[in-house]
Amino acid sequence: MRDKNGHIIYVGKAKALRSRVSSYFRSVEKHTEKVYSMVMNVWDFDTIICDSEFEALILECSLIKQNNPKYNILLKDDKGYHYIQIWPKEWSRITAQKNKPQEGARLIGPYISSFTVHETVDEVNKIFCLPTCSRKFPQDFGRERPCLNYHIHQCMGVCQGKISLEEYQEIIEQAVDFINGGSAETLKRLKEQMELAAENLDFEKAARCRDRINAIQKIGEHQKVVSTHVEDMDAAAFAQDGESICGVILKIRGQRLRDKQEFLLGKNEALTLADARRELVMRYYASGQEEIPKLIALDEDFEDSSLVQQMLQEKAGRKVELFVPARGDNRKLVEMARNNASQRLAANKPYSNRDVAALDELARLLGLKNPPKYIEAYDISNIGSETVVAGMVVFEDGKPLKNAYKRFSIKTVDGTDDYASMREVLTRRINRYFEEQEKPDSTFRRLPDLVLLDGGKGHVAAVEPIFRELGFDVPLFGMVKDSRHKTRAIAGDGGEIAISTVRSAFTLVSKIQEEVHRYSIAYSRSKHQKSGFAMELTSVPGIGQTRAKKLFQHFRTVKAMKAASLEELEAAPGMTKQTAQALYAYLREEFPPEEGTERPDGENLNKNTAEG
Repeated sequence: MRDKNGHIIYVGKAKALRSRVSSYFRSVEKHTEKVYSMVMNVWDFDTIICDSEFEALILECSLIKQNNPKYNILLKDDKGYHYIQIWPKEWSRITAQKNKPQEGARLIGPYISSFTVHETVDEVNKIFCLPTCSRKFPQDFGRERPCLNYHIHQCMGVCQGKISLEEYQEIIEQAVDFINGGSAETLKRLKEQMELAAENLDFEKAARCRDRINAIQKIGEHQKVVSTHVEDMDAAAFAQDGESICGVILKIRGQRLRDKQEFLLGKNEALTLADARRELVMRYYASGQEEIPKLIALDEDFEDSSLVQQMLQEKAGRKVELFVPARGDNRKLVEMARNNASQRLAANKPYSNRDVAALDELARLLGLKNPPKYIEAYDISNIGSETVVAGMVVFEDGKPLKNAYKRFSIKTVDGTDDYASMREVLTRRINRYFEEQEKPDSTFRRLPDLVLLDGGKGHVAAVEPIFRELGFDVPLFGMVKDSRHKTRAIAGDGGEIAISTVRSAFTLVSKIQEEVHRYSIAYSRSKHQKSGFAMELTSVPGIGQTRAKKLFQHFRTVKAMKAASLEELEAAPGMTKQTAQALYAYLREEFPPEEGTERPDGENLNKNTAEG
């Protein structure tokens, strides 16, 4: 697809090309913001017919690589490069360095992840007991007593001048081999050196090798990012916050996490989460800049994954497997990648990565295309048939949006029919959505990403036909409680979905269900109290049901009416002076004022004054 200047802005492929291309130009108003932006810039398009689907995939990848279209995925990150630096040349230190290493220094890298570099440097300095202080060698030999690290066996004490330069450089080389080759290869070499030193009766050197072997093994026991079964593998996962997508690839080499790469996709890229997964995997490995491992673990499968796998195998010249692990160490690595992606998205947002992860998990659980950024939840509450009400709460980015909460009094349903009441509430809400599009201050004009009902599949079945009839295209689910009124599952038109095993999503749905229940029952109690007090007011001479209703419409709350002065009661709509005096006297008899206030005739009610 080209813009009006002839620039290529999107490249895609399809089995049924006519259907795929025409879909972009049908029902444009229903497109996401990203797709809509792309379609509005399309001026012309070209087509190339291929002999096979695999050939089309190869061509698509090649054209994207050559033209870097705006609306295809952009592999970009906002980080600099990080290096492991070995400097100076003689008494070398191993340090982490960003962007501008020392000129002439020996470097390992570059790495994208600063975390990986600093963790590796810290680990290797501890294992090989390398100095990390600011002392300079050999100038500072013997000048001061050794530091604390020497006494806790985390430094070999080079400052004492008892270690030769040759021996020190040998240790540095072992450390560099450990960084490059991983723990397994280093352990093998150290064991060989230990055995050779023991044969030559060099027991001190053998003991030092033994200590390093023990240190490596001890580090390995506490290393969570190790796959005990796979030498080399990449783990890729994605997260989305409604506006941006982040992809993270963890690189496992020698059973250890060696690097992490992040890719941020902004608003302008017309991509769904599924599109991002496919194109990132395809372009990342097809670019020729990255090594293709034997195994690539993904958080979810994607369209054409078998074709992409075939393409990577041809490029690598050996077997490459794309797979979605269901359990075990590989699944943990994928979850780690997903958590990293959620954390990256949340870094510059007012909400936490826990909220991003919860919305992401909820979307996967319910089969939604994107995480539900704006959620509405409804509950029916009643205390008797006279006070049937409903509450609507809103969660945005996983947090309550209280200024968007709404309360509904049921108007058309007689008795306590929860299904009918829920139908009435959702009908009114949908109608308000269409009626208030021109009102910028109305929260009803916003279309939710997800609607949740406090109830099971019966509530969903009762409301779903209204959604279809009124053209309200929003995912609808119910929140099911157990016998203890705790969240148990989510109900859809196909049955129940268990969520207790998905902790982040379960916590979010439970919070929403508790909040909507609290809000609706608070309104029900308030209305019940007001209704009972209104009945009491009819016992006051001159006040019937109509006048009592007007009083509540004017004063809004029972508390405000009790606190009103005689003049304020007389000024209320429909009130006469005589009726106001009768009401004032009734309120003072039933609800005596606090000490120190006065009656309308000027008599003070202070006890001390009265007694005097």
